[in-house]
Amino acid sequence: MSRSLDLVIKNVRVVRPNKTSVDLLDVGIKDGKFERLAPEIRPEEANEVIDGRNLLGFPGCVDAHMHIGIYQPLAQDAVTESKAAAMGGVTSSLNYFRTGQYYLNRGGPYRDFMPELMELSEGNFWVDYGYHLAPIEAGHIEEMDSLVTEWGVPSFKIFMFYGGYGLHGKSSSQNEFLMIGPDEQYDIAHFEFIMRSARRAMEAHPDIAEWISVSLHCELAEILNAYTKIVERDASLTGLAAYSAARPPHSEGLAIWIASYLAHETQCANINLLHLSSKKAIDAALMMQQVFPHISFKREVTIGHLLLDVDCACGVLAKVNPPIRPRSDVEALWEAVLNRKVDWIVSDHACCSSEQKYSAKFPKNIWLAKSGFGGTEYLLSGLLSEGSRRGMSYNHMAELVSWNPARRFGLHNKGDIDIGFDADLVLVDPHESFVVRAETSESGQGYTPFEGQELNGRVKSTLLRGRLIYHNGNTVGTASGRYLRRPTGGA
Repeated sequence: MSRSLDLVIKNVRVVRPNKTSVDLLDVGIKDGKFERLAPEIRPEEANEVIDGRNLLGFPGCVDAHMHIGIYQPLAQDAVTESKAAAMGGVTSSLNYFRTGQYYLNRGGPYRDFMPELMELSEGNFWVDYGYHLAPIEAGHIEEMDSLVTEWGVPSFKIFMFYGGYGLHGKSSSQNEFLMIGPDEQYDIAHFEFIMRSARRAMEAHPDIAEWISVSLHCELAEILNAYTKIVERDASLTGLAAYSAARPPHSEGLAIWIASYLAHETQCANINLLHLSSKKAIDAALMMQQVFPHISFKREVTIGHLLLDVDCACGVLAKVNPPIRPRSDVEALWEAVLNRKVDWIVSDHACCSSEQKYSAKFPKNIWLAKSGFGGTEYLLSGLLSEGSRRGMSYNHMAELVSWNPARRFGLHNKGDIDIGFDADLVLVDPHESFVVRAETSESGQGYTPFEGQELNGRVKSTLLRGRLIYHNGNTVGTASGRYLRRPTGGA
């Protein structure tokens, strides 16, 4: 008998986005794609058969906000952090990248930058990977069209606070940090011109205009500088509470208003508001959607901002931009998630080793700590654990970590368990609980701000295009991740 399938995974409780049920099915895979979904597929029809043991089957997660190579050399970081991604059920990693200090530590045009980025990436990712790029120099704005057409990068980032603030705190040397000329400005006018260039690309390429977008980190340097001075003089505020007060929520809200009006003024139709961290940020984003209904706004929240608050024991380990907030803001974020006011959930993963993270001499000093931490390995488990407790459906979760980011960023063959899609599948035991321990992570970070949290819902296996890349606590096989030149081919 001819074996028409490469692999059959039997007895999977298939979780699909945009559905209301979870169905016990057999999953047939051929040539790296989902080929059949049926209540019964005969074992003799496949070259290999795996028992799914009634585990939940989620579509592979699309972690649409990661940072690979920010604190470690890219080729090294890609290996360990993509293994961590596979551990968390992530099969597609979209990474924010830029010129300037950190990352490749160089400026200059992207035409010279991109070949090195591609060379360092190839063969080092355990999951499929792509990039979002930030136009930092004035010359980058003219390169945006070629980044879309030649490199398959249709998504661009603006760091609104970089105009007068550093990655880790106040700074007076932004041109040096960004590696731009003394006559250049990284300011609101620059942001406007980025949006105008994105709009021109949409007009020049109407067939892919839907997937050309601008993403914004919404905080204003002027507010951060002023409030940091105030907070540093207030001895009653320390740790994460101090950092949150120094980067107050209204700075997020005001930045969102400015970004939204710029989108309207420039007719830049696709805007992504990244890692919203507070009630004021959520309220501002929803208000701007009402004011400018013709703009397609998407709202992002991170798993860190959903699982941590300023009173968590992790202290400086959870320093990140925008900051971890008080519990009232965390609850406001969850309310937005549950009410479908949030479009996707990500990790904002940025591996920062303990040697780099905080001052050895003053380990509790929040001002001396670096910003960012990893967490992609807990993206799905964290959402499953806390989301289930709050009554979320599995289908809704699949929309937030798979379907919605895949659709926005042009991954046509990702984000669902359906015929013709890439066979990216995560088998999860929703009833198995575990305590987060950094020592069990594949990440090279060595610590986690989630240390000691008990999560319900453990990833048991992750398949990338029908091949196991993570199984029972270990990554398996070789680094087989492919570059995601977007928009990818249709399913």
